[in-house]
Amino acid sequence: MGGGSGGSWSRLGDIRSLEEKAKQALQGGKRNVFISFATEDMNEVNLLRAHAKNENSDIEFNDHSVREPYNSDRAAYIKEKIAERIQRSSVCVVYLSDSTKQSNWVKWEVEESLRQGKKVVGVHPQGKAPVANPTWVREYGLKVVNWSDLPTELK
Repeated sequence: MGGGSGGSWSRLGDIRSLEEKAKQALQGGKRNVFISFATEDMNEVNLLRAHAKNENSDIEFNDHSVREPYNSDRAAYIKEKIAERIQRSSVCVVYLSDSTKQSNWVKWEVEESLRQGKKVVGVHPQGKAPVANPTWVREYGLKVVNWSDLPTELK
């Protein structure tokens, strides 16, 4: 009778220990990042996400961006949900391409990030800078870096 209950307490302690280790691993040195991008750039952004998951990569972050469009045509609802994700992040990384300047959503996400006091950094792959950045990149004084320089900017 006494031996059975002792084992369950031990297992409970093991589970709590594992939970704590998992939490530390998830947050250990990683920044919570919101990635803002035009939908036309989804494939490139997915490469950035995959690169960050590679254990040999210098880029480490927890991605809080939206992976799929919210199922709503109501702009206020969509903005509310995106603002919640931005709130959970410490940095907004804006993927810059020739498609970015046509996206009103990217501009709004940058403005919302700045309104919330978040650091905002523009990024593009090495050798694939857009022909011209949107005017608001300069207006808001955003730093723009190559993809390979992003780890330094996330610190």
